[in-house]
Amino acid sequence: MSSLRRTPLHEKHVGLGAKMVDFGGWDMPVQYSGIGPEHAAVRTKAGIFDVSHMGEAYVSGPRALEFLQRVTTNDVAKLVPGRIQYSGMLFANGGFVDDLLVYCEAPDRYLLVINAGNTPKDIEWLASNLPISGVSLENKSADTALIALQGPLALEILQPLTGVELRSMKYYWFARGSVQGHHCIVSRTGYTGEDGFEIYCAPEDAPDIWDSILEEGAPKGLLAAGLGARDTLRLEAKMALYGNDIDDTTTPVEADLEWIVKMGKGDFIGRSVLDEQQRGALKRKLVGFEIVGRGIGRHGYPVEIDGKEVGIVTSGTQTPTIGKGIGLAYLPVGKTAVGTEFDVMIREKPTRARVVPTPFYDRNRKK
Repeated sequence: MSSLRRTPLHEKHVGLGAKMVDFGGWDMPVQYSGIGPEHAAVRTKAGIFDVSHMGEAYVSGPRALEFLQRVTTNDVAKLVPGRIQYSGMLFANGGFVDDLLVYCEAPDRYLLVINAGNTPKDIEWLASNLPISGVSLENKSADTALIALQGPLALEILQPLTGVELRSMKYYWFARGSVQGHHCIVSRTGYTGEDGFEIYCAPEDAPDIWDSILEEGAPKGLLAAGLGARDTLRLEAKMALYGNDIDDTTTPVEADLEWIVKMGKGDFIGRSVLDEQQRGALKRKLVGFEIVGRGIGRHGYPVEIDGKEVGIVTSGTQTPTIGKGIGLAYLPVGKTAVGTEFDVMIREKPTRARVVPTPFYDRNRKK
């Protein structure tokens, strides 16, 4: 018998003929009809993803804001109820504990959405930094299912099923309301580079919501999509993946995520290291690259400059949308300018690559 954890939608995936894989201890669908068709559906119509393996925790109490300001990099004070923020939690060395979303439900209550494989570690780290009083931490991961509907037709598909007014909802905002009669949180967020929504609900309600979205969207070209398409989509949009592009050895400054660091808000864990890097101690930076010619630079492939290894590819694929080999890698800070060339060692053979602007794909920029 499998020891892998299952989401509330496991039977739905099996029924759809999904190829299931071990993803961080979870039995998850990597693809249904194929990564290519699923990726294309999200870019042109819509795709539905089960992301119920993600972690959710509530931070509440009169000192909740003060606590989050200390343990996250972004400025939580800028949030108002209904707004969301992408942020990071750092160790004292400036490396990522995790990247996360912070949802402001009230000035004294926040929902944190954290990466599945990091959930136990994150909860333990947050708990270890709690003040003696004034803040409570609740791990609600087991009580929460999460469905993502992504793509240009996402609004058209979801609106008939919900009382939440979606058209007026801005990117990185959320509301509570009903979806197919079930109480949910609906947010205009995603991990694909497309417009779309994420729906948080009770585990027992997830199958009905999943089926309703599929029934509503199938005539419009909606496809169920797995982790494979999710990875190619997020890479085209240059969205970081914990464990690949960021981890406890990489800082937001190195990872080209300075925009989620608000130094002016005051002290937070890891701040002194970031301050030193911004003042000139930075030695490497995450860049996007394209393979010049043929080849795919996969995760873990060595990167060389003038025959000397300087790092590895953190993420890489043959992008379905652009039709090129693309990837991310850390390069010495003096070698990160757009147009700089270097070698990716593909099957121990040097293959030329070139630093390019990112994101590789932007839905607001016509191709």
